[in-house]
Amino acid sequence: MDENQLHSSEEPEQLQQLDSAPKVGLDRWRGDQYLDVSPVVSVARGVRQELAKVIIGQANAMDQMLIALLSGGHVLIEGVPGIAKTLMSRLMAKTMNVDYSRIQFTPDLMPADVVGTSVFNQKNAEFTYVKGPVFANFVLIDEINRAPAKTQAALFEVMEERQVTVDGTTRKLDYPFFVMATQNPVEQEGTYKLPEAQLDRFVFKINLSYPDLDDERRILRRFRTDFEQTQTNDVQAVLNAASLKSSADLVEKVFIKDQLLDYIALIVHETRVTGDLYLGASPRASLAMMKTAKAAAALAGRDFVVPDDIQYVAYPVLNHRIILAPEREMEGLTPENVIEDIVKRIDVPR
Repeated sequence: MDENQLHSSEEPEQLQQLDSAPKVGLDRWRGDQYLDVSPVVSVARGVRQELAKVIIGQANAMDQMLIALLSGGHVLIEGVPGIAKTLMSRLMAKTMNVDYSRIQFTPDLMPADVVGTSVFNQKNAEFTYVKGPVFANFVLIDEINRAPAKTQAALFEVMEERQVTVDGTTRKLDYPFFVMATQNPVEQEGTYKLPEAQLDRFVFKINLSYPDLDDERRILRRFRTDFEQTQTNDVQAVLNAASLKSSADLVEKVFIKDQLLDYIALIVHETRVTGDLYLGASPRASLAMMKTAKAAAALAGRDFVVPDDIQYVAYPVLNHRIILAPEREMEGLTPENVIEDIVKRIDVPR
């Protein structure tokens, strides 16, 4: 799926006016019911408009963050310094009227600094649990690969099960719970590689690249009299927990036929049998492709999944879950090459 089908990167006043557009294609007849996905389209349009007040370019990344949010997943953003990884994440949180926290991962960060700990209260001679910053609806983890393995492991339970267990007591997190983590792939001094079990808990890994020349010019023009980036204050909340939950419920009801479920299974299975890979994708990847394909369909104004939706989400779902065979890596093969080859050689359902 072309990213332009999902997102318009123009200025807010020039964004496509979906409210006035005909609703042809927004509903699909299934038995005796219509599923109206226009609320999802409206939510996505509102978030895009707010982000476009500050962010220039990176349209594909914004759409993928929305897809992950609507499908209940978490996102890992990787890119070189200075391309707005943290800024985009922070502004994404501003578009939602929910609790937000930011955790700067460092080599000396301890698990208790993330999930909280029990503190002895001298007044009543009892231990009192103090919640960590992970107890928020939207959690930005900056430079996630700066913290050691024991601190990264503190995220395993909370990211997968939306709960924290400390001193034998389990505490549930409120809805929504969305983790957006960033990491720098270039500077490896003082970093710790994320284990496969941690990577597998991110529904998407989004690779950000440098802006093109036109976007670079627009960035300079936008901020030439705004050194402090005060325009970020213009970004307003356009949805809350209730509206996000209703949109996510609609995404869950998007129709996907059995042939497309088989298509997803074939793609993931091929990652396990191809000689190009040392490690293939898990069943969690299959489920992630199904969920995110539904969200991609809803954002495109459809209540049914088509093969293009699956192909669109295949790379961000799989790229961090596979490991190249050593000999293929030495040949210069990349995960993107392998995923593209797998998708091309599997027959598309009709």
